[in-house]
Amino acid sequence: MFRSGKKENRFRHGQERKPPEYEQKLIDIRRVARVVAGGRRFSFRVTIVIGNRKGEVGVGLGKAGDTSLAIEKAFRNAKKHLIKVVLNERDSIPCETTGKFGSAFIYIKPSLGGRGLVAGGSVRTVLDLAGVKNTSAKIISTSKNKLNNARAALVALSNLKYKKII
Repeated sequence: MFRSGKKENRFRHGQERKPPEYEQKLIDIRRVARVVAGGRRFSFRVTIVIGNRKGEVGVGLGKAGDTSLAIEKAFRNAKKHLIKVVLNERDSIPCETTGKFGSAFIYIKPSLGGRGLVAGGSVRTVLDLAGVKNTSAKIISTSKNKLNNARAALVALSNLKYKKII
């Protein structure tokens, strides 16, 4: 049965799975159509946010005829567009920052008290998956577009410049 007296580990039933590298959250799913000869052709557009809660976060967009394929494409796209967020020792951002994408305008500031993450919409999802805590964020614009708000939050986080003074 076993050659050379060694036990072969062909099947590892008791082994635990390692957790995925990035957590993902779906923030928007839309059915979009294009007009072709003979009618409309429908596909799905998915917006996803991925992050490791340790300072890396990305927003991705995927389009496909099936939702599961669109989610996979969005995940790959988000992985390509990851940014590294500068966090201080309290898991907050070091200073105030703003971001603009399209007509979406976001204002993010660190919160001194232990109020936690105070933000709304897709900005909250981006900050949460980036690992940011004790922060207040406000969507200043009238834009309700979740994709543009999430990308404006990424612009704001990538605008952070922080140098440690020794």
